[in-house]
Amino acid sequence: MQYRDIEKAYDRIKDYIYKTPLEESMYLSDEKSRVYLKLESLQKVKSFKIRGAFSKMTSLRPEEKEKGVVAISSGNHGVAVSYAATVLGIKNVQIIVPKNTPRSKVERIKYFGGNVILEGDNYDEAHHFGEKYIRENDLTEIDAYYKDPDVYAGQGTVGLEILKENPNIDTILVPIGGGGLITGLAVAAKALNPDLKIIGVQPEACPAMLMSMKENVFYKDYPTAPSICEALVGGVGQLAFERSHDLIDEIVLVSEDYVRKGVKHVVEKEKFIVEPSSAICVGALLQHKRSFGKHVAMVMSGGNLDESLMNEILNM
Repeated sequence: MQYRDIEKAYDRIKDYIYKTPLEESMYLSDEKSRVYLKLESLQKVKSFKIRGAFSKMTSLRPEEKEKGVVAISSGNHGVAVSYAATVLGIKNVQIIVPKNTPRSKVERIKYFGGNVILEGDNYDEAHHFGEKYIRENDLTEIDAYYKDPDVYAGQGTVGLEILKENPNIDTILVPIGGGGLITGLAVAAKALNPDLKIIGVQPEACPAMLMSMKENVFYKDYPTAPSICEALVGGVGQLAFERSHDLIDEIVLVSEDYVRKGVKHVVEKEKFIVEPSSAICVGALLQHKRSFGKHVAMVMSGGNLDESLMNEILNM
């Protein structure tokens, strides 16, 4: 995957997505650093995943669309695939998610027309079931993060938008789950500014990419402690691992307490609804109390915050 692939993906998907705002934060900025929030939480499906889903699905052959598609997801990718399928006229849509998927995400998958299959107590267990399901059914997989360059290129359009809107950005903080977002985004951003720093953010509960890079081991699966960042747990993608040392400059870990503080800050101060797997970037700033750069963008990757969790966090 190269920068030109991301440009081609953007041409395919630009009529289906929102060009989301890059909002400066009055509360997080200071005299040393200006901080901006890239609000992918305001996409139609409340997540950046819409970009990769449309990038892949607009590339399908007519016979593939006719047979149908399947996706393994922690929630947001499934919502995006369901929505894209509806827009593109694909009728057979199977979405495999773990049993701990927030109700808000399951409801959105169903609302947009996807059939939800609940399997496994966590994402890795759902993924193992999904691999077997895909082998046994003649459907096209819409890969959430593993190794599909069309999906990665779609996610990379987030980086393209950030740098086109504000060329002064010198650092981007990106949540890492499987690694599709940070990989595609970094390819685009570093093509436009080779000196730009890419910082990945992971929960302490699952430092899968950090350990993959540190030990130079591809962790397809990774043990996870309890976390409210359900979109950021489990193993990493093959393509993400292969490109990680070239594209990721640093990874910081955030405790569950500071993830919650990040959510509380964004909702109460910034007045935006974001899920923990997005607010983790703000949590990183609050926990580590350091300046990451002079012009810092933070990707608010999703806004599907479960109502009960939001109430719990706001009342803490």
